[in-house]
Amino acid sequence: MKKSNLIAKMFLGAAVVTMSFGMGSCKNEPKTEDPKEVAEDANEENLDTEATDSLEDDSQYLVDAAEVDMKEIELGKLAQTKSTNADVKALAAMMITAHTKAAADTKALADKKGITLPASLTEKGQDKYADFNDKTGHDFDKAYTDAMVDGHEKTIDKIEKASEKAKDPDIRMWAANMLPELRKHLEHSKMAKDKVDAIK
Repeated sequence: MKKSNLIAKMFLGAAVVTMSFGMGSCKNEPKTEDPKEVAEDANEENLDTEATDSLEDDSQYLVDAAEVDMKEIELGKLAQTKSTNADVKALAAMMITAHTKAAADTKALADKKGITLPASLTEKGQDKYADFNDKTGHDFDKAYTDAMVDGHEKTIDKIEKASEKAKDPDIRMWAANMLPELRKHLEHSKMAKDKVDAIK
């Protein structure tokens, strides 16, 4: 009888230790902040002066653009390796080249204005990448071309606002210069989507 009580106590003790260790390890895990939030927090802190106050609102346009550029580059690279469709691969190649150039232009302007940009792909971008990575064949091509159309429509809306409403003239000019290229991307994306949709 005593022996069985002792064994029961040992099991109970082991369970408590395991539970407390498990709970403790969760508490101690560092929560990594999203790269976009890190950039936004830095801009809020650094641009909160009379001299740079107007840049605080404008900084969001550059942060959003940098987020899009990184996502388009990474998804483009994924499409290059996963797709066997020539139109999808051509669209992906264009996205990689164009968004790499756009990212460099955005970074140059951000550096000039003292604006912090996300240093790596955001959590949202990583989730999208993982979701696409799970797809294959026609499912991948459809998801990719759909995302390119939807994403570029949203980006054009944001950049149009920046070209009209940004307080900083350099940021307004940067946005206006981006629009023709983004509209070209949207047209190419729609053409690729139509071709992919036509494949049953």
